[in-house]
Amino acid sequence: MKPCKIGSLKLKNPFFLAPMAGTNDIAFRTLCKKAGAALVYTGMINPLTKEKLNLEDKPAIQIFAKSEQGIREFIKKYDSHVSLWDFNLACPAPVAKNQGVGYFLQDLRIIEKILRTMRQSTKKPVTIKLRISDKNEEIIRIAEKYCDAIAIHPRTQKQGYSGTPEMEYAEKIKEMAKLPVIYSGNVDEKNARKLVNKFDFIMIGRKAMGNPGIFSELMGKKKIIGFGHFLKLAGKYNLYFSQIKLQAMNFTKNMDNAKKRRRKLILAKTVEEVEKIMS
Repeated sequence: MKPCKIGSLKLKNPFFLAPMAGTNDIAFRTLCKKAGAALVYTGMINPLTKEKLNLEDKPAIQIFAKSEQGIREFIKKYDSHVSLWDFNLACPAPVAKNQGVGYFLQDLRIIEKILRTMRQSTKKPVTIKLRISDKNEEIIRIAEKYCDAIAIHPRTQKQGYSGTPEMEYAEKIKEMAKLPVIYSGNVDEKNARKLVNKFDFIMIGRKAMGNPGIFSELMGKKKIIGFGHFLKLAGKYNLYFSQIKLQAMNFTKNMDNAKKRRRKLILAKTVEEVEKIMS
C-alpha cells in the first residue's frame, strides 16, 4: 500500500470515516478507528458552539461557517485534541441553505478569509470538502494556498446523496488539483480498493453506518463489530438516549428481522429496551 500522509499527518492506510451529521458520535468514531479507519471525522461543527466536545479519539473536525468569526478561538481551544481541520463546502441540506453555509457559501472572498484564518491558527493539516460547483476551479486555487488536501463528493447540490456520483468530474478534480485528493461518494467494500488507485484517500460514509467493521474488511481482517460494542462505549461516554436509539436503527440494517426491530425501537423508552430489541 502506498505511503499515506496529509501534510505532517502520517496515516496507516488511505481509508477514512466520512463526516456525517448525527452519526459520528465519539462511540461510533472509536469503533471505526478500532476497526482500522486511519482517520475519523466529526459531523459539521459550528466554531461558535458552546457545546463541550469529547475528542478523546483525536478526530478530524469538520467546520461549517459563513465567516471567520470564532474560528481562531475554536481552533486554539481544541487544536491539541485534533488530527486535522476540515472546512465544509459540500453540505447540500436545506439547513445549510437556510444558514448560508456548506455548498451554499459561494463567496470566494469569504472562503479565502476562512481558509486563511484556519491556516494561521494551526500547524495541523487543513483540508476542504467540495461537491460539484461551477466555482470549484477558483476555490481549488484558493485552497492550494492554505490547504493540505481536497475532498470531493462528485454530486450536485440537487442530487444530495442520491443518484450516481460523477466519477469523471472527480477525476478532473484530481487532475486539476496540485494537492492530494480525497474521494467521497458511494464507496463500499467492493470498490474502495479500486478507487484508491485513482485518488489519494477514500472516505466511507453511509456504508459504514451500523457497520464499522467495513474498515477491518478493507484491511483483510473481517472483524465483527456489533451494536453491543457500540452500547458499551455509549455508556462510557454518557451518550444521550436519543443518540443510542439512532445508532441502534443504523445497526439493524445488518440484522435479521430488521424492519420488525426498527418498529420496536421507535417505541422503546429505555436503554434496556433497546438492548433487548437488538440482542
